[in-house]
Amino acid sequence: MGCAPSIHVSQSGVIYCRDSDESNSPHQTTTISQGAATLHGLFVKSDAADSIPAVLAYQSRQPPPCSGPRRREPRAPRCCGIEAETQTSSASLKASATEVQIGPMRLTQDPVQVLLIFAKEDNQSDGFWWACDRAGYSCNIARTPESALECFLDKHQEIIVIDHRNSRYFDAEDICRSIRATKPSEHTVILAVVPRTSADQEETSVLPLLDAGFDRRFTENSSITACYNELIQIEHGEVRSQFKLRACNAVFTALEHCQEAIEITSEDHVIQYVNPAFEQMMGYHKGELIGKELTELPKSDKNRADLTDTINACIKKGKEWQGVYYARRKSGDSIQQHVKITPVIGQGGKIRHFVSLKRLRCTNENNKQLCKSHRDENYSGDNSQSESHSFKCKNRRKDSTDVKSISSQSSDAPSLQNRRYSSMARIHSMTIEAPITKVINIINAAQENSPITVAEALDRVLEILRTTELYSPQLGAKDEDPHTSDLVGGLMTDGLRRLSGNEYVFSKNMNLSHSHLSVPNTVSDVPPCIAQLLDNEESWDFNIFELEAVTNKRPLVYLGLKVFGRFGVPEFLNCSEATLRAWLQVMEANYHSSNAYHNSTHAADVLHATAFFLGKERVKGSLDHLDEVAALIAATIHDVDHPGRTNSFLCNAGSELAVLYNDTAVLESHHTALAFQLTAKDSKCNIFKNIDRNHYRTLRQAIIDMVLATEMTKHFEHVNKFVNSINKPMASEETSSHSEGTDCECTANMKNFPDNQTLIKRMMIKCADVANPCRPLELCIEWAGRISEEYFAQTDEEKRQGLPVVMPVFDRNTCSIPKSQISFIDYFITDMFDAWDAFAHLPVLMQHLANNYKHWKMLDELKCKSLRLPSENNN
Repeated sequence: MGCAPSIHVSQSGVIYCRDSDESNSPHQTTTISQGAATLHGLFVKSDAADSIPAVLAYQSRQPPPCSGPRRREPRAPRCCGIEAETQTSSASLKASATEVQIGPMRLTQDPVQVLLIFAKEDNQSDGFWWACDRAGYSCNIARTPESALECFLDKHQEIIVIDHRNSRYFDAEDICRSIRATKPSEHTVILAVVPRTSADQEETSVLPLLDAGFDRRFTENSSITACYNELIQIEHGEVRSQFKLRACNAVFTALEHCQEAIEITSEDHVIQYVNPAFEQMMGYHKGELIGKELTELPKSDKNRADLTDTINACIKKGKEWQGVYYARRKSGDSIQQHVKITPVIGQGGKIRHFVSLKRLRCTNENNKQLCKSHRDENYSGDNSQSESHSFKCKNRRKDSTDVKSISSQSSDAPSLQNRRYSSMARIHSMTIEAPITKVINIINAAQENSPITVAEALDRVLEILRTTELYSPQLGAKDEDPHTSDLVGGLMTDGLRRLSGNEYVFSKNMNLSHSHLSVPNTVSDVPPCIAQLLDNEESWDFNIFELEAVTNKRPLVYLGLKVFGRFGVPEFLNCSEATLRAWLQVMEANYHSSNAYHNSTHAADVLHATAFFLGKERVKGSLDHLDEVAALIAATIHDVDHPGRTNSFLCNAGSELAVLYNDTAVLESHHTALAFQLTAKDSKCNIFKNIDRNHYRTLRQAIIDMVLATEMTKHFEHVNKFVNSINKPMASEETSSHSEGTDCECTANMKNFPDNQTLIKRMMIKCADVANPCRPLELCIEWAGRISEEYFAQTDEEKRQGLPVVMPVFDRNTCSIPKSQISFIDYFITDMFDAWDAFAHLPVLMQHLANNYKHWKMLDELKCKSLRLPSENNN
């Protein structure tokens, strides 16, 4: 059309230029910078230029051709001195907040704001503009140092991009310093755009930029993708980290207003933080404490001489310490404190801080005065609160009110009170009283005349006793590792939620006909190579995988015949060898050979471990022959017809078994039920047909109890009961026996307590079931590979079926097998085998466990995710 562009100056002094032949296209309007500008090749100067704001909104730019056409409606900038708002792109208008997690704190991060500081418009500023548009960021552009600072103080952008290519218009480093001098810039990332250097030029140092306050350097590149990549990396790196750091202000605010005295030290016990409550309690100002080592502060002489060593020995192991401690105030007075010291695990799994929470014990005069002043200061602003606090302290036993006082507290509803009195009186006079009720009543009575601190402690004891999960530990700092969390979640729960339409059906026919089984071999028919292997079956280092290979994946029959014969099982059951062989073949046939881990080789391995444990003197002396037979049968059947999936998977998939067993101990219930069904189905394999009813009932209950004990949701209950009922009394008796010069009779006494025999049998099969980390290294590695493969397959199937992924870390593409083994050993194995070793004396197993743990730790430290080092795999 060739028409000259028309020029328009608004009342606010903003100059617009529009091609006359495009007057009907309002999105072509362009804002011109302050003073003078070059637009479409035309130099424009206006008297109104002094009033044009220096912070501009690119109202109507057209994106580059690669971005596709976009329509922007023109909007004049708001000229209010410092605020000329940037119009965001359609993408940024739709940008949603992001969920960010820092420790247990969940945060919501708003879309990122960006400030571009460019003296004039060019391809580089355009690149960053459209990169912001693509990323959904809000973007402002400033032309002068003054407007840039004003805009930043108004909006507090997270990212600032400063043009450092040409000092002709402004000094980029001065701008950066002026922004860094402001408080809001503490959490802002500042990027310097520097010119390209030619191939023959030496790369310039980044130190001057860092000294000026810049965080990053961006070499000139007007590509939108390059700019977008840079901004996205900054958002997911520095911006996200700075956002988390800002959130820490809330935590510090809570600490500052906390009424408990809090002290944070480094791993070397250098004081890093104390809160006002600590200053008040100890009489110091924080400036006198921060930076000092604890050893530099005066100590009270009222503590035991070895108390400090005891505390340090505990917390250096990563364990929490609680107890009473005497501290010396600045005035020289000794005060008694309730102290809880918690190690904080940081980078590399090492202890990085110790957090101490301290409360006064109001027992002596000094403490009482401090307590009173502390209460007065905290409650002086609210008398009602003070009275409430005082009343609470005087009536700690709120949950154990005297029954007689109930009916006298109100006369409004006498009949209700009388009924309540009658009911409570009956409860207190019950002749059938559970042991836990007796314990709670004893504690309630002990609270009556106890000091306030003892009453408070007993309150906490009562709270714990009233929970349903007395034996399940809460995950602490060391258990925040995802491998541990997934193992605990996957092995100690019976499913997360039920999903309809995703039923899991066994691929194996559970009604397998016995006619399909091969004719059993007699003992004399055992091939020499198998017989030679079985000669070593009493050794802990027996290689079950060699037996698996020579028996064509049928090790259970051969090992079972040998072990059952050695323990006189056929004689006890009064069954023939043919019946026993037939039964072993039926059981082995109902294990899934397609499973990587839960197959008959695993059953044979557990049977071998059980037989090994039964051979230990203390175990042998504690159990009867019936217990031995029950243990060997339970080991043989404990995973029969296992589908290679966890209980959680079956519950989430809505399987028939999960429905049948009400999502509770699904597989363990199925293993025992199916084993007894298969045994009773055919007289040829019924090993129980010749024993009397009473023996059968006792034997059956023992077998069922042991198999159900392998279910992991009760793991800590079984271990803790064993420690408290077996280990501790035995240790006490041994100590007494040694001091009196007599032999310990504790093992002989076990047979007099059936409950203790039950605990021993449960512990034995539990240890046998998960003894892989205690096997020789090569066997341990093989088992680790097999269980990992089975978990990988479960994760694959959960993803295919749209089920909840029970153990997300067991993804075959990302999983670190060494980490999973370390977590399993730390959380489940170490404590259990320490307790079992203390009873059964198993030095060989404990040595293997230590060696294997070192192997996994070495691989983990070398960032190796596989079973072995690459060099070992090649060999």
